Amino acid sequence: MGRHSDKAREVLLNAAEELFARHGIDAVSNRKITEHAGTANHSAIKYHFGAKDDLLRAMVQRAVDDVRVCREKLVGDDSADPTSLRELVTVHTLALLHSFDALPRPSWRAQFLFQVRLRPEFTEMLAGLISEGIQRRAAASDTLEELKGIPEVVVSSRAMILGPMVLGLCAEYEALVNEGEQRGSWESMGYFVVDAVVGMLAAPSTAPADFMDFTQK
Repeated sequence: MGRHSDKAREVLLNAAEELFARHGIDAVSNRKITEHAGTANHSAIKYHFGAKDDLLRAMVQRAVDDVRVCREKLVGDDSADPTSLRELVTVHTLALLHSFDALPRPSWRAQFLFQVRLRPEFTEMLAGLISEGIQRRAAASDTLEELKGIPEVVVSSRAMILGPMVLGLCAEYEALVNEGEQRGSWESMGYFVVDAVVGMLAAPSTAPADFMDFTQK
């Protein structure tokens, strides 16, 4: 694909991200996206992506790829598995927030992702942002000292609800950043989120875990 075509795709992705974040996915037509992107070709979405779901998939994949790059930067040359729950959560959580922090201002990524989380067809892709890596590693809970004694189903189910929780916090903070009303920074918020996630995952299990398994579809 040529450079011009790549640029056109990026402009459309950015326009869609802003409009979906501000108005909701169902309220925005392909025509509105192309107009916001500054193109007179109202078939540009279909040409570059296909159907609306294909556009959404490309947007989510872009976010996942950006998080992966940030995660690789955090890990560096150390490919060893984290030896503590805090190390595990820090790598996956900070990577997500670093990806938001790297975006031009104003940014709409977190608010868009918080919108798209309601579409079940994207649940698996969104899991790649934060919860998938934590869930996979935390499922082997006997390898992390902080999780010993907590039933695996409890750990896995807690990991599954991390995504919506963290995305909600990030969406609110992103809106404050756009308005110039934020306190602290994405970095400081990231460590707040790390503390919250570690606390949730490692909290004692005080009731039977037979009511629901969030990992089951």
